[in-house]
Amino acid sequence: MEANQTILLFLALGIIIAAARIAGGLARRFDQPRVLGELIVGVILGPTLLDLLHSPLLGLNQVHLEESIRQFAELGVLLLMFKIGLEVHLNELLKVGKVAVIAGVLGAFVPVLLTLPAVMIFGYEWQPALFAGVVLAATSVSISAQVLLELGLLRTIEGNALLATALIDDVVAIVLVSLTVAVTASQQTVDPQVLIGIVLRMTAYIAIAVAIAWFIVPRLIHWIHTHPDFAQSYGIASFAIILALLFGWSAEHFGGVAPITGAFIAGVGLSRTKEFVKRPIEEAISNIAYAFLVPIFFVGVGLQVDLSQFRLDALPLAAVLLIVAVISKIGGCGLGALWGGFNRQQAFRLGICMISRGEVGLIIAALGLTSGLFTPTDTLFLSLFLVILLTTVLTPPLVRQVFRLTLPQKGA
Repeated sequence: MEANQTILLFLALGIIIAAARIAGGLARRFDQPRVLGELIVGVILGPTLLDLLHSPLLGLNQVHLEESIRQFAELGVLLLMFKIGLEVHLNELLKVGKVAVIAGVLGAFVPVLLTLPAVMIFGYEWQPALFAGVVLAATSVSISAQVLLELGLLRTIEGNALLATALIDDVVAIVLVSLTVAVTASQQTVDPQVLIGIVLRMTAYIAIAVAIAWFIVPRLIHWIHTHPDFAQSYGIASFAIILALLFGWSAEHFGGVAPITGAFIAGVGLSRTKEFVKRPIEEAISNIAYAFLVPIFFVGVGLQVDLSQFRLDALPLAAVLLIVAVISKIGGCGLGALWGGFNRQQAFRLGICMISRGEVGLIIAALGLTSGLFTPTDTLFLSLFLVILLTTVLTPPLVRQVFRLTLPQKGA
């Protein structure tokens, strides 16, 4: 029986990855990000239409199958956040540091502040309402960055600011999600002493993890690189994956924060290694993550969504969340950019570029599922899923429009 379940898992994974590649390719043909195609095909394969995981094709023990796919997806999101950390380029981002810090912080906090009361008006408790705000705090830099790259504008002052602001935004969002999960999981009514304890534990872990990643990890990887017995045969990449896994484990075990936080910190530490050391790590992680695990994560999110359960009377909530998602990023990031020294045109462009929630929003929304704050059929989760889809679709044409209206301001 166990052997049969393993074979059925192979079949399910094969179908999921094939569907992800086809849907991602079709999305690119229509000038949309691959993640959008992977999300849509996940919805098609899920209970909304085909219900793949509960079909006779995959046998009767769907619990075993769903759990295995969920574990692959969690490994995929861990490596995805590790890869995001690896792509940090501190020297370039420091050039627009003031704008990035102010716009990134406001761009993360304003969506939370606007979403929390908006969701509670619809009858939800503060815990899921707060987490919904954290979901909308995130930004998917890859989508806007791809559009600017195609327009030849990624190295303008707005392009550099986008990369830097999205980094700050995501760091703040990751800290917020870790704190929110810890607080909401502790008890229904949060004792101030409990909250202080949670914050101190999380702060202590992050401080220690960042120190280890910043000072020890680069030296360790460079030492491994100079010893052929360790470095040969993808040794460097293997040690990088080990670090991602250990940091992910330690984040939850010692800090009570999300494993993705630990993986991201490990990636940032490794981003400080020399280019000839970092390049093979990036290539290996990209091959493993994007060819195998990350598509399982994105399709897996769609597999959990049942849009047939989305009632028409829930449209007002979805519409409010969409409006909040757009306005909070334009307003929060735009205002922060103005305070940081941008003119109104540059600030508005930056705010538009930050609208898309994409994969980062999905990562946080999926964490809400695993932590029990949402259920796959919950109207709030389905509304958030729709908002993530819509912001992902709307952002590319909006970015093109605002950058074509006037000449770009060149700069570093």
